[in-house]
Amino acid sequence: MATDDARRAIGKIISVAADRFVVELHRGSDNFTVVGFDDVHYVAALGSFVVVPSQTEYVVAEVIGLWEKDPTSGRAGGDGATTLDKAGSSKFLELVPVGMLPLAHDGGFRFGVSTFPSLYADALYVLDAELDRIFEVADWQEPVPSNVVAAAADAGAGSAPPVAGPVHTRFKALSIGTSVVFKGYDVKAKVDELFGGHLAVLGNTGSGKSCTVASILQSLFEKPDELAARGATFVLLDVNGEYRVAFSKLPAPIRRSYLTMRADPLAVPPVPLDANERSSLFRLPHWFMSVEEWELLLRASERTQQPVLRTALQLTSLFAAPTAQSAGVRRHILAMCLKEVFGGNEPAVSKTHRMVTLLDHFGDDELNLSILTDHNFNMQYGNFPPGAATENFLEAVKSFIQDGVTIPAYTGKPFNFATLEECFEIALLYEEAHGNKQIRDYCSQMLTRFKWIRDREEFGFLRVPTNNLRAEEQSVDLFVEHLLSLERRQNKLHKCAQIIVLDMNEAGDEVVEIISAVITRLLFDRLRRADPRNRLPVHLVLEEAHRYVAERPSQHAIDATRIFERVAKEGRKYGAFLMVASQRPSELSKTVLSQCSNFVVHRIQNPDDLAHIRQMTPFISESVMKRLPSLPKQHALIFGNAVNLPTTFKVRDVSPRPKSDDAQIRELWFRAAGDPTELLLPPPPLPLGQGLP
Repeated sequence: MATDDARRAIGKIISVAADRFVVELHRGSDNFTVVGFDDVHYVAALGSFVVVPSQTEYVVAEVIGLWEKDPTSGRAGGDGATTLDKAGSSKFLELVPVGMLPLAHDGGFRFGVSTFPSLYADALYVLDAELDRIFEVADWQEPVPSNVVAAAADAGAGSAPPVAGPVHTRFKALSIGTSVVFKGYDVKAKVDELFGGHLAVLGNTGSGKSCTVASILQSLFEKPDELAARGATFVLLDVNGEYRVAFSKLPAPIRRSYLTMRADPLAVPPVPLDANERSSLFRLPHWFMSVEEWELLLRASERTQQPVLRTALQLTSLFAAPTAQSAGVRRHILAMCLKEVFGGNEPAVSKTHRMVTLLDHFGDDELNLSILTDHNFNMQYGNFPPGAATENFLEAVKSFIQDGVTIPAYTGKPFNFATLEECFEIALLYEEAHGNKQIRDYCSQMLTRFKWIRDREEFGFLRVPTNNLRAEEQSVDLFVEHLLSLERRQNKLHKCAQIIVLDMNEAGDEVVEIISAVITRLLFDRLRRADPRNRLPVHLVLEEAHRYVAERPSQHAIDATRIFERVAKEGRKYGAFLMVASQRPSELSKTVLSQCSNFVVHRIQNPDDLAHIRQMTPFISESVMKRLPSLPKQHALIFGNAVNLPTTFKVRDVSPRPKSDDAQIRELWFRAAGDPTELLLPPPPLPLGQGLP
């Protein structure tokens, strides 16, 4: 045994089993405290480590229990009672073996025990250097010569080979807090493993989830030199409006993008906080939504309403992209609708109004109002003159009707809500023309919801005027690039921001469902088509994820969950990662949670939530799970690929803090007479109809 090892022995192994060791501490230690050659060590903390030399390696074991045995000879006190002799009593540690650590200082930790210690082998307290090796964060910053940096920047530019220069560093591991077991030891998570998979941050409300998310990102971006994390992309779906201020003090190399929602899609964007932030109004062109997302938005039933909705959306694309083929299909549909209206049971004036409206909005050079006027149709009374005029009109209409017509697919061409409303009417008439006379009654609920969405302020972000499109709204690719803060320069994409905050504080649950589902689907589709793929990692931070990544559907929320489940299962291959923050793990999608490779868990007391975590993470021992209900605020348990062993730590202080502080009840309640509240007056409401294109 090395000299230092002999000087840090705390006791002897007195029991060896495949899954348990027992150590009897040396006599003379008081309160499980050992004076080592480097410091004073308290060796009885649950969750701490002990190493036991075994041939050329150490056996690493975790402390899971401790007890003290009263010696047979006591010391009499002044009142004649026997007092426990703490220095002379026998003290024991119960250990669980977890892995092996080579004696050589450059050796790495590995799970599993291949060589068990012998009886009466020395048990040693752990040094900080060994902790770094156990957690594989011994060299948590790696050097990168500046010539490598320059070579990467000049790749393909045909410049001369760069000369050697000063050495820069980049993070291999990230300091996320301090250990509650090992005094003064920084807990670090491996960068590749922490951000190269999905991460779940869980805990009761008020336990510190938002501060943990902000602290992790602040730690990542605090590096101010040349090798700052410029290539990172974090899109925060901020449903509580917490994070904008939290990232306002990041170093200058890091840029931010802030998107907010307004009832008026033509409103003025908010003023940026500083030169490192750019702000804009979030608008989601409704024609970028897929058919399934429209079904989710309108809550269309599967058998009766969805076919009409699909037909209406197909018609918007048909009417927006005139070609010779589409013009023929368009005239066929219009003729079928005219035939159905003319043969209906409505009053003549109503028929006239509907036919004129259809021909005005959807007619062309061949089929227009002339089909009525050429046959002397009486616009005032809604009839044709006596004779063959009616038959001639019907024959003229039938000349545009084709056999075996198929409506082209929905392609997402720009259209406004008024056009979609008209297309709903045509789709209903088209169904009625094919004999489905009750379809209008079946779809009344969907149409009522459509009109409600069309007029509600909270859906203003969808009502993008087609005659006033911004540059990024010209195509889906430009929209996604703008969302990710990418700019096209000389046929290359350049990053303009690393943190993108989408503030949805004023949005209701159904609005959050739609926005989160559409954005996630658009980002994932773009990353799947990227060439080369997996070269632009994007992390979606899902705050209050149980609201829209639900295991049990709330109305149609299960459809919104599907895209997150797909990203959870397939996103790693394309560089799409989820950071899921939630206070109710039992309400989260099991598929999403089971695909997370790292967990940061704050205090959780609900038995259902504890059982859910236990079910999703079977590799965590029961002793680790028992810590969760009693964790203090700002403390968490981290386990997964980013740390070799489950570790309880105090999260780094976050500065600035997110807007998630608890209400200061005493300060807010006990006030002087006449003091006003600190609430700001809301802006005046929009005039009726304003901002509703």
